[in-house]
Amino acid sequence: MQFLNGITLLLVYQLVGEITVRLLGVPIPGPVLGMVMLFVTLMIRGKAPESVDQASTALLSHLSLLFVPAGVGMMAHFGRIADEWVPITLALLLSTIITMVATALIMQVTTRWFAKPVSEKEGGDE
Repeated sequence: MQFLNGITLLLVYQLVGEITVRLLGVPIPGPVLGMVMLFVTLMIRGKAPESVDQASTALLSHLSLLFVPAGVGMMAHFGRIADEWVPITLALLLSTIITMVATALIMQVTTRWFAKPVSEKEGGDE
């Protein structure tokens, strides 16, 4: 019963996100907004309810099944992918490099932001 309650709660947040996006015309996917609302709720609560924890663990254990439709889609359009492999490869490489550089820069900025400054008195006594 806990699993069913958890799945229901996750689907309710997805539905609320979808309805909000359609009503307000927000340019982000409804499930993403629902996930953000769930995150905010869990941050306010301080912990995840047992039902959500149980449902999310079960979903994560079967995560590989969610990639089957994408794989089938690739096989269905294999001819087009073979014809356009150069732009696809360039897009994948460039987006990966841009993501890695952006992640490194953000990590450096946040590390400096949250790092405790070392005062001169606490520094080395040379």
